[in-house]
Amino acid sequence: MKEITFLNQNADKWQQFETLVTNKGASDPDLTADLFIQLTDDLSYAKTNYPKSKTTQYLNSLAARVHQEIYKNKKEKSRRIITFWKYELPFVFKNSHKQLLYSFIIFMTAMLIGIVSSAYDDSFVRLILGDSYVNMTLENINKGDPMAVYKSMHQVDMFLMITINNIRVAFVCYVLGILFSFGTGFFLFYNGVMLGAFQYFFYAKGLLLQSVLVIWIHGTLEISAIIIAGCAGLTMGNSILFPGTYSRGASFVKGAKQGLKIVIGLVPVFITAGFFESFVTRYSQMPMWLSLTIIGSSLTFIVLYFIVYPIYLNNNSNKEFQRTNT
Repeated sequence: MKEITFLNQNADKWQQFETLVTNKGASDPDLTADLFIQLTDDLSYAKTNYPKSKTTQYLNSLAARVHQEIYKNKKEKSRRIITFWKYELPFVFKNSHKQLLYSFIIFMTAMLIGIVSSAYDDSFVRLILGDSYVNMTLENINKGDPMAVYKSMHQVDMFLMITINNIRVAFVCYVLGILFSFGTGFFLFYNGVMLGAFQYFFYAKGLLLQSVLVIWIHGTLEISAIIIAGCAGLTMGNSILFPGTYSRGASFVKGAKQGLKIVIGLVPVFITAGFFESFVTRYSQMPMWLSLTIIGSSLTFIVLYFIVYPIYLNNNSNKEFQRTNT
């Protein structure tokens, strides 16, 4: 393998290791040991094929630093959770930004189809949402409380049911990626159509603004997390379809682990969304500014943590990597 090919194939991984060590994020012995094994494999290959190159010098230096972390922190495990959300997950997610874009496009296209279909076919909403839900909501509208469905259960019971169900849905969306990404794509498409029909139903009743101000208090995090779960499924599915320089089996294992980490990282998001839906959304008459503040804050968090922050970490790694190799 040419050195430039070897470099391009592994640069992202080395950059991740560099930032983890630079920021002292790799303090967990299991994580640092895993890094050390991978680095020594790459270092051994580089010494054999490019013994005097800057790449070999860089890997030797980085491996030494990781080795020091192993023995310095081998008994420390308390930072493992912090490390996962502060460094590990954002680095993993940066490599899946393309799949996130695909997931977003599929979902939004399906949502638009749901809106248009509902506008041109009066029976479409009932077909997608079901007669029982539509009839119940119409009854609530006639009673003057369109969002009464969010007040029909005890808060704690509702929180547990919704949170567990949403986490289950996210894992299903991810697992369906094993069907060469088509399973995840269909899941995203169906849920997008459902959301489009749902929002058009309230629009047709003159309740679009009220529905947005109430439903998207929890829906901003919930829907964003479903799209991100779709990203996880596409990451696994695409690893089978497009293995690149890896064997198909090795690529699948790598993609499956990457997708699983993304789904696990969504658990706090679903817990927060479940809390909002159970304890906050039921107050449908809250001031508009408060509702918009919650929705805006939720959207800002999603954009910053899942898009901006991974890019920021990756750019810092690139600068450090380039500095070391010049």
